[in-house]
Amino acid sequence: MTEIPPSNPQHHPQPDSETVNADALFQLLRRKESNWVEWGLSCQQLQKAGYSSQAIFEETGFEPIQQNQVIVASQVYGTVMNAGVSEAVRSRFERTGSDILYELRILTQPERAAAAEFIVARNLDADSAREVAKAIKEFSRRSSPPAGFSDHPGDAVAYQYWKLAQQHNDLQERSRLIARGLMFAHTQESRRQIEQLLTEGVGSDRRPTPRLPFYRLETEEALPRLIPVVGQFPVTAAALKAVPGVQPAGAFQIVEQAGNQALVAVPGWQVILKAQDPVAILCNNTQLPNQEREKSEELLAIIDRAEQEWSADSYFVVDQSGQLEVEWFLEEPNVPLLGRLILVMRPKKILDEPLSRDVWQVDE
Repeated sequence: MTEIPPSNPQHHPQPDSETVNADALFQLLRRKESNWVEWGLSCQQLQKAGYSSQAIFEETGFEPIQQNQVIVASQVYGTVMNAGVSEAVRSRFERTGSDILYELRILTQPERAAAAEFIVARNLDADSAREVAKAIKEFSRRSSPPAGFSDHPGDAVAYQYWKLAQQHNDLQERSRLIARGLMFAHTQESRRQIEQLLTEGVGSDRRPTPRLPFYRLETEEALPRLIPVVGQFPVTAAALKAVPGVQPAGAFQIVEQAGNQALVAVPGWQVILKAQDPVAILCNNTQLPNQEREKSEELLAIIDRAEQEWSADSYFVVDQSGQLEVEWFLEEPNVPLLGRLILVMRPKKILDEPLSRDVWQVDE
């Protein structure tokens, strides 16, 4: 970001409790008046007043990604200043440095202040600031500092390089990591720990720590939905009503289920995700309308009990003399609809199950 003359970062537009002087804020941003801290505060006030980031961009030339950076960085700047930092840090970030402070957003207030002091003392850029912030964050998760390393930001980064260097047998890469660790090390103890790696042999028997087996769920279908099972046809209407629904929670849609309720996992297809109160019933194709009678196949019928409004485009379950039946109605029926049939699932078709278990046979 282009450097601008320093100004008082504490002076920024103070709108009254109900309105924001949008014209003044837009003008400040268009002319790039004051400093980047006020730009962030102005963008934030405009967004809170209802202006979209695109509208602000069209009025001022501040791209949405730039708006986000200065807004977040100005908030970090405020916490750093409130924590109490040296005049060198205050002077450094009054003029420029939103990209650097943005990287410190993942840290606590004391950690941000310590990181800012270290970054200014070492004259680090935004890429190095990201490295420092990540190292401090990981270091803070430890119950106590590792032997030979303090909780200083420099030692936190040095410790990460010390760990990486231990895992490498390649002499050139190992030397590079050791050099980076020594560059960041703050205490003499941490320097000695890293320098010891120079005297150690690269040892062919040293085994690197394995990588964690990370896998991210990329699609909704990859996260199945657990659906309570009512039973197998024939099923009574009372059984359909008695089955309790499930309430998945959290990023992984975990279901806490009491008792002996049977559950079945169904792929996260849109029709399943949209269902409000789905239940599953095991059935045979001969027990559903308009199906071939000569070939039997086990199926899983998914019923949404919340959908009880008639539609000529859907099948519904109704109570026929105490037993559930799947029916289609050309006109609105005079019997209660207990739920809509939203999906009939066939099992995965395996041509030769014993053969599929022998991977070597398939490969050949």
